[in-house]
Parts: sequence; C-alpha cells; structure tokens
Amino acid sequence: MFPVRFRLAAAAALSLLACLPASAGNDKATDKTDVLGTWSFQTRPYRNGECVMTGTMNLSPHPDEGKYTCELTAVEMCTFWGRSVVRQSCQASRFGNQVSIRSQIEEMLESKVEGLIYMPDNFTLTIESADRMFGALVSAVTAPAEFRRANDGIS
Repeated sequence: MFPVRFRLAAAAALSLLACLPASAGNDKATDKTDVLGTWSFQTRPYRNGECVMTGTMNLSPHPDEGKYTCELTAVEMCTFWGRSVVRQSCQASRFGNQVSIRSQIEEMLESKVEGLIYMPDNFTLTIESADRMFGALVSAVTAPAEFRRANDGIS
C-alpha cells in the first residue's frame, strides 16, 4: 500500500488533469502536419526529361473542415518551348495525411509559345512532415512532385 502522502499527491495531480480542457495538446497550433501557409514545389523532369515545373503555393483556411483555399504560381521550363508562368486559384482537400489540390487557371503571366494550351496543375500529395509533402503532378502530364514549406520566402 502507498503512503497517505503519495495518495494525496496523486489525487491532487489527477484533479488538476481533470480541469484541463479536452483539447489540450490537440490544438492546430501544435499540429506538426498543419498544411496552412506558403510552400515551394518542384517536379522531377517529365516529357522525356525536357520539362520541369517549380513554383509556390499558399494554403489559406476554408470554412469547411478539411478544406483549404489556395493559390499557386507554376513556372514550367521546357527545352523545346521555353518558359511558362501561370497564376492559378485552387481548392485543396485533406483526408488524413493525403492532400488533393485542384486548380483553375487565372492568368497566363508568361508564355514563349503563342496559343499554348496550358492545363490546370493538379496535385495529389502525402504529408510526410510539418515541412514536406510528396506526391505527383496530375495534369496534362504526370510527374513526381515535392512540396517544401517556405520559411523565408523565395528570392
């Protein structure tokens, strides 16, 4: 049997724990997989190694749980048609550690080929840590893509 002093200390500690809110330790501020904020991304080369895409994406809160409003700017470099820069709006949905991004083209900022038909850039990603998501570009082409949290911005 435990001494009375130990039992009283244990009872006091349990009483303090009972007073804590149920969400203690569960709030989003401490969620290491929170995806809100600015991300930079890059694909692996695609179209037989002729193209690569880089860019930035910003995920903002959405009123519906598990959804985000986002905007992204994609920079596609291809050896045979040059550089395209496209500003897109997007909606993101999160299911556990999976994030799905569906985009709509807002503005073609730069294109070296007149009449180029550019498809919206959609991504399917897996959250791997607080600062890394990995998955695929799923658009006119498919290519592996890595997203990194942008802490200091991009110059």
